[in-house]
Order: sequence, then structure tokens, then C-alpha cells
Amino acid sequence: MRVYISVDMEGVAGVVHESQTDPTDPAHAAEYGRFRRLMTAEANAAIEGALAAGASKVLVNDSHWFMRNLLAEELHQAAELLSGDPKPRSMMEGIDDAGGFDAALFIGYHARAGTRHAVLDHTYADRVHEVRLNGRPVGELGINAALAGVSRVPVALVSGDSSVAAEAKALLGDAVATVVVKEAVSRHAARSVAPAVACRMIREGVSAALKQKHAPFVLPPPITVEVEFALTIHADMAELCPGATRTAGRTVAFTHQDYREVFRGWRAMLNLSAVV
Repeated sequence: MRVYISVDMEGVAGVVHESQTDPTDPAHAAEYGRFRRLMTAEANAAIEGALAAGASKVLVNDSHWFMRNLLAEELHQAAELLSGDPKPRSMMEGIDDAGGFDAALFIGYHARAGTRHAVLDHTYADRVHEVRLNGRPVGELGINAALAGVSRVPVALVSGDSSVAAEAKALLGDAVATVVVKEAVSRHAARSVAPAVACRMIREGVSAALKQKHAPFVLPPPITVEVEFALTIHADMAELCPGATRTAGRTVAFTHQDYREVFRGWRAMLNLSAVV
């Protein structure tokens, strides 16, 4: 069995604020250093769960911010680490490797932008107000699960707060396993289990989930991604993407038969919108 793991940071147990996840601010370097270690511990728990379920190959993709967060020297030696940025597939780089994967795990994930009672809710960037795939609002979970689906890889488990767990069930169905490591009180507050408990829950949850059957999340073509930005200037830049269509003051759309091209369009529009 071959297992792919995408690891984000906002959904890690104990994380409640950007200062704990921001690698760019020297004032919070010590705090960020603590929480990247907790992120690495949850990644290791997922690896251990995969190995217990019989995994012969594990690829871990660092999926937070500049994607240089996981401590390589502390990562379980049975796994390969994919880190750094930019990556064409971003949070899902490597999912379409030759040989393929049997299952994907989303560890430390968070709810989509605009979700009430969700820790650090957003969709890739704060300038994104909402993303819709074929008219349905999605977050990073949905955008990434659809890319895994192109390679026929099902998402077997999602860990994070209770809001992303509910989002996963609503999008992927009750078969997807979820591990809830914290309950949000507000965007910057949560009731969390201890990190060691979170790791045990993830380890056991992954082991059990990989012994079950899961269906990939596949969107019927043609597939349209609509991106509603926070400001019109973001949309002004995003519509420069070849093939993009401005559909409203803050909204740009991109349609294609192949979701891999839709994902490329989404990434291009997102990156262009930052050039303001």
C-alpha cells in the first residue's frame, strides 16, 4: 500500500493564532519553532499509522506557507519528505507520481474561508473570499481532494478542528475518517487535546482508516472554478490568466474538461492576484 500525506499547520493541536504558524516574523520565531515541532509530531503519527496498516511507501508533502516547516531530522525515517516552494501541485505535489498512491491523508487541515467557529479559517490566502467548484463552495480540502481524485486517489482521513471534520464529511461522505484534535471557540481560540493525545488519535485513526475502502472525489466535466476575491484589484490581476473570465466585480472563473488544468488556472489566478 502506498500512502500520500499532505500536512498543513493550522489544524495541528494547540494552534490558535497566526503567530504560531508564521515563519516570516522574527518576533515570533520561538513560538513558530515550537509549533513546527508539533506539526512534525503529527506528521510522524500519521506515518506510524500508515506503517501499522501495511504501507510500503509513504510520501509526506509539507503544505504550509513556504512549505519548509517540517523538521527533516525529526521526520520518521520510513517516509520521504517533499518540501519547498513553488510546487506546480502546491499542497498536493507528488500525488500523480508514477506508480500512484492508494490513499491520501490530510493532516493539520483547517476549514474554508468564512466558516464560523473555525480556527484560522481561510482558503489558501486571506485575499480569497470564497472558491467554488461547479458552484459548490470549497476550501483547501475540496480543492486538494479533487486533484487527488484525478489520480483516482481517495482521501481516507482528515485531521484538524471540528469544523474541518464537518466539512470533510459534507464533501466526501461519511466514509472519510476524521480526527478532531480541537474545538474552535473563535477564529483565534480553541479547546484542544494535548499534543501527545492528538498524535495517538491520529496514529490510531490512520491505521483504522487505511483498512477501509474509500472512493476518490471526482468532479464531472466540464469543471469550473470560481474565485471570489476580497477586493476588485485582486480580480483585476487574476483575470490576466489566459482562459480566465471575469464574472463579477470580485469574481474570476476558469473552465476546462480536465481538473488538472482547472487547478493550474486556479493557481495562476491566485498568484496573479498577489501582484498588487
